[in-house]
Amino acid sequence: MSLANNSQDNSYSRTLNKSYWSPVCDSDIQRESIGQRLDEAARDSKNSLALTEVTIEGNVARKWTYVELQSDARRLAEILVNRHPPRSNIAIWGNNIPEWVLLEYAAAYAGLTIVTVNPSFQLREAKYIVEQSESTAIYYVPSVRGNPIEAIAKEIKSELPQVQSIIDMTCIEELYKRSSEMAVLPEVESNDPAQIQYTSGTTGMPKGVLLHHMGLAENARFHAERGGMRKGDVIMNVMPLFHTAGCAVLTLGPLAARATVVLFAQFDPEHTLKAIESEGITCVFGVPTMLTALVDVQKTLGCDMSTVKNVIAGGAMVAPEMVRAAKKTFDAEFQIIFGQTETSPVLTMVWDSDEIEDVTESVGQPLPHVELAVLDTETGQTLAVNEVGEVCARGPMNMLGYFRQKEATAKTIDKEQWLHTGDLGMLDNRGYLHISGRLKEMIIRGGENLFPAEIENTMLEHSDLVEVAVVGIPDEKFGEVVACFFRSTPGAALTRSDLVIFCRERISAQKMPAIWVGVSDWPLTGSGKIQKFMLREKYVNGDYIDAVIQ
Repeated sequence: MSLANNSQDNSYSRTLNKSYWSPVCDSDIQRESIGQRLDEAARDSKNSLALTEVTIEGNVARKWTYVELQSDARRLAEILVNRHPPRSNIAIWGNNIPEWVLLEYAAAYAGLTIVTVNPSFQLREAKYIVEQSESTAIYYVPSVRGNPIEAIAKEIKSELPQVQSIIDMTCIEELYKRSSEMAVLPEVESNDPAQIQYTSGTTGMPKGVLLHHMGLAENARFHAERGGMRKGDVIMNVMPLFHTAGCAVLTLGPLAARATVVLFAQFDPEHTLKAIESEGITCVFGVPTMLTALVDVQKTLGCDMSTVKNVIAGGAMVAPEMVRAAKKTFDAEFQIIFGQTETSPVLTMVWDSDEIEDVTESVGQPLPHVELAVLDTETGQTLAVNEVGEVCARGPMNMLGYFRQKEATAKTIDKEQWLHTGDLGMLDNRGYLHISGRLKEMIIRGGENLFPAEIENTMLEHSDLVEVAVVGIPDEKFGEVVACFFRSTPGAALTRSDLVIFCRERISAQKMPAIWVGVSDWPLTGSGKIQKFMLREKYVNGDYIDAVIQ
């Protein structure tokens, strides 16, 4: 399999007169299952390095070629077929270890659906996911960062009769324990479910997103193409495997390119930078908080970054200063992606040839086979270009639905099969998407709609601001007022006057934050996104009273 050139081609050079992007379908959709794709890689690139492990201590450990990865995955699949009911769901609860990836491939061969669980989850959270997903087994890592997962898994099993077994996936003997029965792997179709991913919960309780083989694999392939991924490239995977970025984009994308994945047990900026140097990593991928940490630590560590070709960021809006700092640190191209779990996950991505303005002010153009529209939030009509509305998507990357939640699915995917992302944005006349914020995060101040992302990007131009989150706070007079939560550079002594003067020069008065709160850390989802609803709740509850800048 060869990947297309990642330079923008004529299919993407167009002038729009309304906020609608017809899909680019220059190449056919490949309809193989995930297991069939690994089989292909094992045939045509059997001795190419597929997977490298970096332990929690930062040591480079085990390695697999493509044929070795296939062999271990198929062997495990034969065990899973006899261990679990056909077409059942199994939960994976652990950090980034090779056995997680092997279970992902093995389940794909076995026709089982994996349910991903954040290793930081406590009893209530994990039990909710296991129960709601109807998982019949839990594959776990005994402990992650002090969280006693094994003990919690045993408690869940005792409380939920549906859970027939719990298996320590770090115990190779237990993981690969065979039964005496003959194993026959089933036929698996490309539209069969492969994963249930629970939404990050930036706005409340998570829902189980049911994703299929083709959507996950093709989305990852198209991302790899846009990112210029090639055979022999070495891809950094510090993203959690329980998230689509980790187990799809950075696992199935390199599979399509026949590249090597360097899998980190956990993110540590020093260990990561040293591995970039020792393993010759060519692609650095992370959420903004991770990239910020890498840039900061590299200033003192000074590792050799000469193999890095591109840096890719996703998961949140990326500040212009972050882009400039990363390009300088890694001497590499910078690309931004946008999407959500429900779309497997990538919808748009900038090109590596894009000008800095497009990299810092947009989230790029749609991937192949992605149909995109910006619709009026009241009428559902397609808007003119450069008008803000809800970003909606249609195509083979869309989820099958929310698991056992028909009503929630119907609210998200309409009768015309448009998936409503809940994100506010606009398309310019070239088809570049600009995100304004979440529909539910839009601030209505005195009847005027304000978009947090616009204010956040303005504030992040300040050299002493590292991270910013803008939310609406209830107010008797205006309904809501703008609150700016920020983390500043070490040693910075910012005053309210400093921030107001900086802001007043750049945005209009109604967008000006009325409340300024300095923070040292954030309430984050498992995938690294700031939980804005938690900032709002904590402020209203008085938790930030000492952090308000007067």
